[in-house]
Amino acid sequence: MTTYARRLGIFSATMAVIGGIIGSGVFLGPEVVAARVGSAGLTLTAWVLGGLIALAGAFCFGELGARRPRAGGGYVYLREAFGPLPAFLYGWALLLVIATGATAAVAVTFASYAVALLGFSPRATLPLATAAIALLSAVNYVGVKPAAVTQNVFTVLKLAALAALVAAGLFASRPNLPQPPPSSTVLGGGGDVVVALGAALVPVLFAYGGWQQTNFIAEEIIEPERNLPRALVLGVAGVVTVYLLANLAYLRVLGASGLAASTAPAADLMGRVLGLAGRRLISAGIAVSTFGFLNLVILVTPRVFQAMAADGVFFEPLARLHPRYRTPAGAIAFMGGWSILLAVSGTYAQLLDYVVFGDWIFFGLTVASLFIYNLTPHPPLRDAERGSEGGFRVPFYPWTPALFVLAAVYVVVSSIVANPQNALIGTGLLALGVPVYRWARRTV
Repeated sequence: MTTYARRLGIFSATMAVIGGIIGSGVFLGPEVVAARVGSAGLTLTAWVLGGLIALAGAFCFGELGARRPRAGGGYVYLREAFGPLPAFLYGWALLLVIATGATAAVAVTFASYAVALLGFSPRATLPLATAAIALLSAVNYVGVKPAAVTQNVFTVLKLAALAALVAAGLFASRPNLPQPPPSSTVLGGGGDVVVALGAALVPVLFAYGGWQQTNFIAEEIIEPERNLPRALVLGVAGVVTVYLLANLAYLRVLGASGLAASTAPAADLMGRVLGLAGRRLISAGIAVSTFGFLNLVILVTPRVFQAMAADGVFFEPLARLHPRYRTPAGAIAFMGGWSILLAVSGTYAQLLDYVVFGDWIFFGLTVASLFIYNLTPHPPLRDAERGSEGGFRVPFYPWTPALFVLAAVYVVVSSIVANPQNALIGTGLLALGVPVYRWARRTV
């Protein structure tokens, strides 16, 4: 029987963690955080708090990966801890739109920047987006090693783009340009500060999300019991550092009010410091960053669909690995096709709005599975399926996973309160997975 090949070392695993977090959010989204808190100090505080929560999650997923170094990551943990239906609903959410919709959205973002940089007609955006999905699906089809090399190259390039942003913001002389008027956000007592920080944490935590995807490829990492936890902690710590430096750069050049008023803070910063050349440079950086993120999603997510098929709750042909390339070739092709369909239809943005809160439901449940593992330390697994029971452990257990679960609950509740209609529709879309699961089980 064909199995996955362990071909990824600590460097590739760490690059996967970093590449799974950094997309376009750090270039385009920090203004939301600044607008919600209204001051430089609180802006940085929000990013620090989000970074601590992300590190808590990295520690938790590090232990989960060391215990169960299986392809599929969170799907496997949910199946063992809570049963097959919650695990299926997680895979269903990824399949329906969370992963495939993100693939479509990021491909269109990449194409939009690439078209502008190359001077093409805007009508080329959609063909270029679909071509990018098809190209990266082909790269991932022919092996995890070429996919990882692609990931490593583009992650290094996106870090270089962020280094240029940070250097321009922190070390170049600030232009003497008029600043926007102060933000209208006025905080009163401690209660107002807590509420504002809580609201700012929602976009911050979404910006830090993505590191958990590396657990999907645990079976292809060399010595995952040791290397996966290290990659998660090193990768998340690196991203926290980069994000804090980037926000320091934004605040130094734009100020808190200027950052809050900006719609494209990276471009505004580079434009102020380096003029038109700076804007073009950061636009190229965003294109590179989104292309690398696109590759990462296509690299890792099909492993979940393959695990579902192997469990008999998804199309059986997707369970098979390619005999030569040892990749989930059918699952890669399926995901690429569905993502292209979402991109062409233009429905991905609305669908993501509906179900994005569901991602954090499964985040919280997955980390909560640590409590189940520790209550029942020896689930009925074959020796070949068991990882390092005596290896990496979460520091400060049970407080670290409890902190992350509470943060996940906060994000979910905040998303529901902010847009209850979308949350209701999203719940309905997730619930559609229940009859699909029942049907799939009956047909096995």
